[in-house]
Order: sequence, then C-alpha cells, then structure tokens
Amino acid sequence: MISLALLLLRLVIGLTLAAHGAQKMFGWFGGPGLPGFQAMLERQRVRPAQHWAWIGAIGELVGGLLVALGLLNPVGPALAAGAMLTAIFLVHLPNGFFNTKGGFEFPFVIPAALVAIGLAGPGAYSLDALIGFSLPQPAATVIALVLALLGALAAAASRPASRHELV
Repeated sequence: MISLALLLLRLVIGLTLAAHGAQKMFGWFGGPGLPGFQAMLERQRVRPAQHWAWIGAIGELVGGLLVALGLLNPVGPALAAGAMLTAIFLVHLPNGFFNTKGGFEFPFVIPAALVAIGLAGPGAYSLDALIGFSLPQPAATVIALVLALLGALAAAASRPASRHELV
C-alpha cells in the first residue's frame, strides 16, 4: 500500500508541477510562455530574469516529470522543490502565511511533499525500481535539497535591495 500511496502522491504533485512548468516554458494551458515568465520575473526585480526564467521553468517541468515517473530520485524532487521555494521567497513570503492574501500556505505544502518523496523514495511503482536505480539515502536527498534551497536563496538574493538600484 505504501508504494501505491507514493505513486498517487508522485503523480498528483509531479504532473501538477510539470503542467505549471509547461505553462512557463511553452505557454501551454493558458500560461505566459518563457517570454511572459521572464517579464514577470523582471517585474519582481529578479536579475538576470532570462537566466532565472529558464531555471524556474525547467525546475517545474523536468522536476515534475521526474517526480511523476519516479525517475532519478531525489533529483526530481529537488529540482521541483527549488522552483517552489523560489516562488515562495520571491512572491508569497511577503504576503504572510495564509493563501487568501497570496501567502505561502499552499505553495509550502508542495515542497514539503517533495521532501517526503525524496526521503521515502519513489516506491515500487517507479522507473527507478524498474531499472534498479538508487542513490545512497538519506545523504543524496539531503545534499540535493540543500542545493535546491541554495539555488532558491540565490534567486531571491539576485534582486536589488531597492527600486532605486535599477538602472
């Protein structure tokens, strides 16, 4: 039953994130595409916006697909968690906790689920299980998630301290 639960969690979280990544990367599902996502990051004062747009879109799209497939765990959860943590730091954190005011309440659930998947592993119903792939745990997950957190912090730190610094 645990492997079935992990499959359900991986599919829901992974495909949801992949769809968001496809919105950002290709403009699918009513999304802005890469130019629109880059423009949104520029409005958020993220520098260089083009660089972070690619990283965010790839993190959600590729990370989400890897999670859904149960492939290369914990790489997929870390990529996707990094993208979500970046969204939390740049967009949601200043709005407080609750989602009703644009806070980080809901976006915080997604990286928490991704950390759980990374630590638990993808389960028996995964491509990793099919091909016999596994990295040493929990070290691989901890390292991958620390790198994801550092990437999210780097994106947040890329903003100038004030609007007066924009030239």
